Amino acid sequence: MPWRPAMTDRLRDVREVMRQEMLVRDEILASLEGGPMTIPQIADAVGHPVHEVMYWVMAARKYGLVAESEEPDDDDYYQYGLVEKK
Repeated sequence: MPWRPAMTDRLRDVREVMRQEMLVRDEILASLEGGPMTIPQIADAVGHPVHEVMYWVMAARKYGLVAESEEPDDDDYYQYGLVEKK
């Protein structure tokens, strides 16, 4: 089950989340070395909330570090995998 904040959990400001991108990027890329994963799977692997991992994965996608699958899985999630370095 995807992580969802409890009523008492504080949602962090997006700027605060994005400041952590460089710190978490290596964790995300390392989790994808075993093969493509969905955002919730990556979130479980790195121990961060799904909504924050989404920002970080989209940044990695923008920089050409990861790419999404052509089609979503049975649960309508795209998988993200490492892009081969040329």
